[in-house]
Amino acid sequence: MQYIGRLDRSLYRDRALTAIREAIVGGDLAPGTPIKDVDLAEELGLSRTPVREALARLTDEGLVETKPHSYTRVTPLDTAAVRQAHAVVQAMHALAARLAVPRMTPADLDAMRAANTRFAEALRTADVNAALAADDEFHDVAVRRADNFAVTATIDRYTPLVRRLERLRFATPPGRHSVAMHADVIAACAAADPALAADRVSLNWATLADLLESATPESGLAESAPPESDD
Repeated sequence: MQYIGRLDRSLYRDRALTAIREAIVGGDLAPGTPIKDVDLAEELGLSRTPVREALARLTDEGLVETKPHSYTRVTPLDTAAVRQAHAVVQAMHALAARLAVPRMTPADLDAMRAANTRFAEALRTADVNAALAADDEFHDVAVRRADNFAVTATIDRYTPLVRRLERLRFATPPGRHSVAMHADVIAACAAADPALAADRVSLNWATLADLLESATPESGLAESAPPESDD
């Protein structure tokens, strides 16, 4: 008699997906890095099947690219792809703000202020990971309050492509301007002005587009040649 059910295979896939995605957007797996499922499976303590399923999902997300019987690698930071993903993420966050403002509570505004304080401190101490976490917390207030599954799903789908660019922004002095821009967003939300809040959020996300326009090969925003085939 079986007393304990078998673990859902999707749990292993999701574990692999989260770990590999975080390694990519966090820079541990740099753009262009070759990937072997057998190595990842060993490192994660999993079989190759959930790792392969995770890599297939990451391929759909644009973080991994594969040439059958040749190579699998972390997708290089392609400015065209990042620009397209950024435009979608920017528009969805602006829409989230527009939808959220009429529903916002004083507690929501306090949460945004607290997140921005943590964000400012993280930038001051050059803690990029903490800055990203605080920035997520800030913007997530409006996304949650908007309560629109399509907006949330779209943001979740395309943010990983943009995240690597965000790391570059918060590691440079121009990223500090986001603190004041966040304050402008909070002021618009406190004034119960959905259109102004959406505009301020859009302006905040536009700074990533500015970084793309000024990208150089040294910044990491450049194409890299595919690895040589083993064939």
